[in-house]
Amino acid sequence: MKKWIASAILLAILVFGSVIGFNMFKASKIKEFLANRPVPEFSVTSATIQLEDWTPHLRAIGFIEPIQGVTVANEVAGKVVKINFESGQKLKAGDALIYLDSEVEKANLKASQGRMPAVERNLKRMNSLFKNGSVSQGKVDEAEAEFLALQGQIESYQATISRRIIRAPFDGIAGLRNVFMGEYLKDGSDIVRLEDVSRMRMRFTVPQNDLNQIHIGQKMDIFVDAEPEIPFTGTISAIEPAVNYQSGVIQVQADIPNEAQKLRSGMFAKANIILPTESSQIIISETAINYTLYGETVYLLTEKTNEDGSTYIQADQQIVKLGKSKDGSVHVLDGLKKGDVIATSGQVRLSNGARVKIVESDILNKPAEIPAL
Repeated sequence: MKKWIASAILLAILVFGSVIGFNMFKASKIKEFLANRPVPEFSVTSATIQLEDWTPHLRAIGFIEPIQGVTVANEVAGKVVKINFESGQKLKAGDALIYLDSEVEKANLKASQGRMPAVERNLKRMNSLFKNGSVSQGKVDEAEAEFLALQGQIESYQATISRRIIRAPFDGIAGLRNVFMGEYLKDGSDIVRLEDVSRMRMRFTVPQNDLNQIHIGQKMDIFVDAEPEIPFTGTISAIEPAVNYQSGVIQVQADIPNEAQKLRSGMFAKANIILPTESSQIIISETAINYTLYGETVYLLTEKTNEDGSTYIQADQQIVKLGKSKDGSVHVLDGLKKGDVIATSGQVRLSNGARVKIVESDILNKPAEIPAL
């Protein structure tokens, strides 16, 4: 019995020993394979940092509005007897748009004007008789009052007739006509939209923190969806004197020339307010930036030497401080210097200390000059 137990224990020891030995042999072979395996290289594109001028801008959004725009309406009610314009017509200030029926007012005016000569002669006669002492001052006053009342009545009829002719208040382009011949219009009815589109305006807001960067006369590029590739040049013409205490922003207005009349009121617009140019700045492509919860980084590429004297390129993460961006480029405030070589694409596969192979650089498609350590 004891011999059987001893044999079983010996057999177990041999089995477990062989398993452990096999695992140790396997681990040593894996270690040997990894030690002899070539270090993997990742393909990237690169760029060499150069100093250049940088013209930053502030971004804003807003809506286009005309320099002058109004919905023309009638002051008094009446029937339309004549329409003197068409939809889309260019109008001058004072052009008659529509005529409302004014026959009754014209008849009353004619009757009052017919009485005027007799009333005027009576006033002259009373003045003459008063000088001769034939009439009292009261008779002269009555004649003068009658004359002034009739004169005011005539002017009132003339003003009423004039208000029944609806005229363009300024030069502009008429919109779609909203009235028809013979239609009875209540006072305040919308007749047509009239806008002066020779010059447009854009209203937008900027944060109060950026208020010290804008001023009257400052240039800005404006883009609208109808002409996405064409920038319209605007100029800041007014800045609201007070900041909105609830939102912390301030309203700004810009004037935009519109000789070609490509801008229309109500258009949604994006604006780039041009700031002063800064010289000798570090500008890199946005594709080179890695955005993380811990900040923004780029991969610096440096040349290093193996034990056998051969060289390779290593990528190391570098934290950077960024400024404003525009057109796919970013202003780097800190973290890079002139001559540094960075990865511009392909770096998403990298880890700190990875070896890379440059497949393209920003200098005539030639390999970048990698600074050696």
